[in-house]
Amino acid sequence: MKNSSTYPLRLPRSVKAEVERRAKADGISVNQFVATAVAEKLAAMDTARFFAERRERADMAAFDRLMERRGGEPPRPGDTIC
Repeated sequence: MKNSSTYPLRLPRSVKAEVERRAKADGISVNQFVATAVAEKLAAMDTARFFAERRERADMAAFDRLMERRGGEPPRPGDTIC
């Protein structure tokens, strides 16, 4: 892997065993499993930050106007909120 570095990682035995089990089941190395898990966590944090920033910029008055407008099409079959 280009631009990689090493980091000594200490995991509780039970977590390490589960990581090893799942990495083996996925056919990947423990290192690849951990790197992917960290990347997924970072992406989730970035997504949460993105939506928090969007929420701060929201114009709720404009949203209310949009929701109260007339016209449009009726919901299509299967367009339901569960």
